[in-house]
Amino acid sequence: MSRFSKQFALPALVAAIILALNACSGGGTADTGVAATVNGKKIMMSEVERLVNQQAQGKQAQLSAHDLAQARMQVLDSLIQREVMYQRAEQEKVMPTEDQVTAFVNDQKQQSGMSEEDFARKLKEQNLTPESFREEAKKDLAIKALQDKYAGKITISDREVEDYYSNNKQQFKNERGVALAMIAVDPADNSQQGITNDAKGDAEAKVKIDDVYQQLKGGADFATVARAKSEDQSLLRGGDIGFATEDDLRQNGFPADVISQLFGPMQVGSFTAPVKFSSPSFPGSRWYIFKLQEKRLQTENLTLESQGVRQQIALALTNQRKDILNAALIEVAMNEAKIANNLAADMLTNPSNLGLRPASSQGAPARSAPPATSSPSPTAKPAVSATKPPAAAPKPTTAPVKAASPK
Repeated sequence: MSRFSKQFALPALVAAIILALNACSGGGTADTGVAATVNGKKIMMSEVERLVNQQAQGKQAQLSAHDLAQARMQVLDSLIQREVMYQRAEQEKVMPTEDQVTAFVNDQKQQSGMSEEDFARKLKEQNLTPESFREEAKKDLAIKALQDKYAGKITISDREVEDYYSNNKQQFKNERGVALAMIAVDPADNSQQGITNDAKGDAEAKVKIDDVYQQLKGGADFATVARAKSEDQSLLRGGDIGFATEDDLRQNGFPADVISQLFGPMQVGSFTAPVKFSSPSFPGSRWYIFKLQEKRLQTENLTLESQGVRQQIALALTNQRKDILNAALIEVAMNEAKIANNLAADMLTNPSNLGLRPASSQGAPARSAPPATSSPSPTAKPAVSATKPPAAAPKPTTAPVKAASPK
């Protein structure tokens, strides 16, 4: 089941696929130099600049020369790895069909919760074309197919599953708690985070949440309304925010009467009236409507033979091995590719200014002020990518995940 705390607490975002697509080609900065080549395929500095700009939220000029250079290097490393993996997929003939790409693109549009017009407008704002969007989708499908080719050879024995269970029995329990979905309306301005139906101010927020409530009372599907109206990242999952214990709810600022309602008379499938409260991450408070999707009033210890436990352990162990195989695949592909990193070479040639002029779109020298955001991750890539971060120790989805403090 989904993690509760992060999905409840994080601010609403536009579909991640769009936020991360600044790495696509087309549009952007005037810097048209070649940052690197992979087997002769060019990666342009304009691609690097767009992704750095996105991750710095347009505040590249506030980055020190050191932080800006480091961000560019890390982003370029990511783009090089991505191109290497895509070319490897071509070599191993695991490319997606055009129909598969079309289906994937349509699915991403649907999951974004945007209309066709809003989706097209967001692409245009990011200086992207439908063609470049489609090309990135094609790359992601190809890379996933390449990874799946090797992951398909993984086998997990019964002995491994049993050993893991024996060493981690304390993890296997169904705790007392509730599974929730929500629709959130935030009086704050969320337009910079990609919210297309954003209420601004207390008056607009109250009108919007009341309208949403009337739609639900009229029989509208909760998940559909959440995708269209919610101002939270959970809109991408139809409002699902996962499973939570009473402690989880209290830590996230839920009022006592709402908690009592969820654990008391409220029936599974029903929803609350609009409620406004603040949380550690939203001290200014937001409006919420919660749908009760599951309720457990007793904590149950699970055995190895409990429904789904063996399968969950096997899946978690498989995912761990997939992560290792993916890392090994990248290492081998990188070693076999012919890569020329011009950006790094320029830095060595011109160490006094790290081989770069300031970002052309900013028009001013980089300052020494602290960066507005942390440097991009070396593995940053368009969010449609199937590459996943290394998994933690396997934990069954039936075991609830404790909520961290909202961000």
